[in-house]
Amino acid sequence: MTMVLIVVLVVSGALVAGAVWGAYGSMGKQTEGFLVALAGGALLLSVTTELIEPAVERAGLSVAALAVATGAGLFTGIDYLVSRKWGSDSGGGLLASITLDGIPENLALGVALIGAGAPEVAALAGSILLSNLPEAAGGAKQMAQGRMSKGKVIALWAATAALLSVAAIAGNILLANVGEGPLSFIRGLAAGAVVASLATEVFPQGFKDDHHWAGIATALGLLAALALGQLGSG
Repeated sequence: MTMVLIVVLVVSGALVAGAVWGAYGSMGKQTEGFLVALAGGALLLSVTTELIEPAVERAGLSVAALAVATGAGLFTGIDYLVSRKWGSDSGGGLLASITLDGIPENLALGVALIGAGAPEVAALAGSILLSNLPEAAGGAKQMAQGRMSKGKVIALWAATAALLSVAAIAGNILLANVGEGPLSFIRGLAAGAVVASLATEVFPQGFKDDHHWAGIATALGLLAALALGQLGSG
């Protein structure tokens, strides 16, 4: 359980740190775009190797495909509603992205931590960390520039971090004896939400803010996730 708490605190703590950075710190648009694209590249690889491939191997292509499609549909619907309420540039879309894909993602992370050492979950945990920090920073910055006070912005992201922490701990405790079918569906659901968020929120923002370097940042993020994966298998 000590390992679980450490990983959860580091991963979810990145949301709070990123929100503080975005709300109170100084961050240029190009820096923000580069970091968001970097995070997107990391997730692009880890969502395939750590979520989709295990779901296909353990539950079959049809179950995995249904779960991925469901996750993508859920994210898209919620993102649409958030955009209508707060506006597409308010940061609410990134908050919805992190919350929706984060809950099943952190459930899966909690399951992966059962009986595992730190290197074995390095790719997934590291990719979530890489994505949480710049996404929270960008989202908090946009929200703070709107009508919401900085204190309320930080509180909202902190509540999201707490929710995701609970999801990871619950996955570790409650899903330890659940069959591979339900777990595979959870992985696929997370993957679908992540893929949809990458397409609609992450990569468009990275390209908009730093279109000259977004492609390089994405490649570097993918390589970082690959390195973490190699560390985990070594």
